[in-house]
Amino acid sequence: MKTPPSLYWWLRVVTLLLCSSPALANPELAGHWQLDIEQSSPLSGWQDMALVIAVDGSEVEITHQMRWRRTNYRATNVVDTSKTVTSDSFFRVEQRHMAVYPTKGGLSHTTAEWIDADQTLRTETQTMVEVSQGDVPMRITSEYRIGEGAETLTWIVLRSSRSRPLVYLFRKVEVEAAE
Repeated sequence: MKTPPSLYWWLRVVTLLLCSSPALANPELAGHWQLDIEQSSPLSGWQDMALVIAVDGSEVEITHQMRWRRTNYRATNVVDTSKTVTSDSFFRVEQRHMAVYPTKGGLSHTTAEWIDADQTLRTETQTMVEVSQGDVPMRITSEYRIGEGAETLTWIVLRSSRSRPLVYLFRKVEVEAAE
């Protein structure tokens, strides 16, 4: 039995739409996340960290709230699962401690995708950094894994310049408790 042309045409249209639409951000990732210091890699150069994550369609905005004594620092990275994002101020959690800073005038390029049935946001950033020997490229692969019940978030960071990942465990907190 042959498929009628009109049904065949509609199946192709639906398939194309599904394949071409950007992967929308998992809303469970959104919210305020507080670092569990005892369950995480050392937070060299900082005493505390929180993440505030906002999602809008395929775009994810990750704000790092860092603290060292009286110093409070805030930096935001934006990623998008539908396109590469270019930034002149990509934040790396270890840059203060390691004294490895972005190259002056350099740009970072970040791609993002949802994996593990949309429970993990994987990002990859290509950036140039200044080290004592000059400017060198660095690749940073991160995974933001949503835990069961969306109560925990594990952030795994692997840099091309290091053989061991940094692993940070966060717990979701209410907005009032986060401020």
